[in-house]
Amino acid sequence: MRAVILLMAMFIGLSAPLRAGDDVAAAQAAIGAQAEAFRRDDATTAYSYAAPAVQGLFPQADIFMGMVRNGYAPVYRHKSFEFGEGRAADGMIAQRVHIIDADGVAWEAMYTLERQPDGSLKITGCTLLKADQAV
Repeated sequence: MRAVILLMAMFIGLSAPLRAGDDVAAAQAAIGAQAEAFRRDDATTAYSYAAPAVQGLFPQADIFMGMVRNGYAPVYRHKSFEFGEGRAADGMIAQRVHIIDADGVAWEAMYTLERQPDGSLKITGCTLLKADQAV
């Protein structure tokens, strides 16, 4: 009986980091898919990765796309887009992305995502800083 309890405790302890890793991988997939949609100028698909609160601020896909084009140009158009550290806890994920924009300038983005009631992950925000200003 003790062996079964010990094995269950070990399984539970080992599965939590695996689930966190799965969440980070899923977050990276969502961010990458949105970035690809930006590259194709596919506003509808890019908008579909935005969390409901973001969609509430930008109630149409073309309005959202204009905001990204004007306020997040390095995300919208880039030469390089590399995932850095990602962390997951309690249905929230924070994912760092290293970006080189179209002009060769380095940026650091911090994306936040949240698990939705349907199980999907949606992007709740993105903070963008020039790499020389990032901490």
